[in-house]
Amino acid sequence: MFGFCEQGGTFTISNLGMFGIKEFTAVINPPQACILAVGGATRRVVPASEEGDATRVASVMTVTLSCDHRVVDGAVAAQWLKVFRSLLEKPFTMLL
Repeated sequence: MFGFCEQGGTFTISNLGMFGIKEFTAVINPPQACILAVGGATRRVVPASEEGDATRVASVMTVTLSCDHRVVDGAVAAQWLKVFRSLLEKPFTMLL
């Protein structure tokens, strides 16, 4: 956790995945606007494609975004999470 960096910042990342925590919800501390809770990755069997019976093993990680709705609208936060997910799923797109 980066709790020691909460002086005038706006966004915090809290990582408990390294302690074996799969998912959690982090609490916002003022003056933060958002805090991203990052859980540990686990291996799961998932469908290989949208239309097939094949499966594959993938690493799945849970992240939870807590926002101060006086500062960040929930719809904007959901859009941010959608983009964040797409970047994590295909990190090479960050180079384009």
